[in-house]
Amino acid sequence: MAVNGLSINLATVREQYDMKQAVEACLKQDIVAIAPWRDQVHAIGLSEAARIVADNQLQVTGLCRGGMFPAADAAGRAAAIDDNKRAIDEAAALNAECLVLVVGGLPAGSRDIAHARDMVADGIGAILPHARASGIPLAIEPLHPMYAADRACVNTLEQALDICDLLGNGVGVAIDVYHVWWDPKLEQQIARAGASGRILAHHICDWLVPTTDLLLDRGMMGDGVIDLKGIRRSIEAAGYHGAQEVEIFSAANWWKRPGEKVLSTCVDRFRSVC
Repeated sequence: MAVNGLSINLATVREQYDMKQAVEACLKQDIVAIAPWRDQVHAIGLSEAARIVADNQLQVTGLCRGGMFPAADAAGRAAAIDDNKRAIDEAAALNAECLVLVVGGLPAGSRDIAHARDMVADGIGAILPHARASGIPLAIEPLHPMYAADRACVNTLEQALDICDLLGNGVGVAIDVYHVWWDPKLEQQIARAGASGRILAHHICDWLVPTTDLLLDRGMMGDGVIDLKGIRRSIEAAGYHGAQEVEIFSAANWWKRPGEKVLSTCVDRFRSVC
């Protein structure tokens, strides 16, 4: 029996498996929904990745990642737009439900975060016609403010939704609990996102106390302080009933464990604490 409502972002087992091996391991656990990263797709080839998805009738809840729009010059911004259009094509080949956008931080030498956010909106606007024509929704993923300088200058769900409102159809949000659990406006903005049909993905893990590495020490669900069930209730009340996608970067813990143990724990925790 398939584990309905659970997707595995393949970053969770990236140190144990390539994409083909990860799919085989997921299927052994009755997991039939995945979200690969582009480097994992490239490593085995897009045509082979698409074949694996089709042959196993997998649900691809998202492709990670596009974005990284701000750049110090026009050539850098144009290169980012070209790369994002390729990412859209890859997402379409995999029949992905969305392309997740980690939008990028400050360009080299800049201290102007407002201008970086303008470049994000302009970059998404530039790729949006291609995304619409390809049938691939773009999911802006706001990242925790600790990443504002280098990874994502869009840091709250409210900021992401403001960009969505500016650009119109074809753009929504990926709500990753690791990045937004702390936000005092979270419930209000989840309701706003649901009212406009903007929720495209729901990523889960946990925030450990203490956290020893702000990038590579995400917790397994239930091991930290995030109110996973409460956030899920808010997201479902807003009308989104898609899969919860486990996305864990854990260099010192889960990436060192056998992949089958990681996946079985994901299933157990999804059923018990999410």
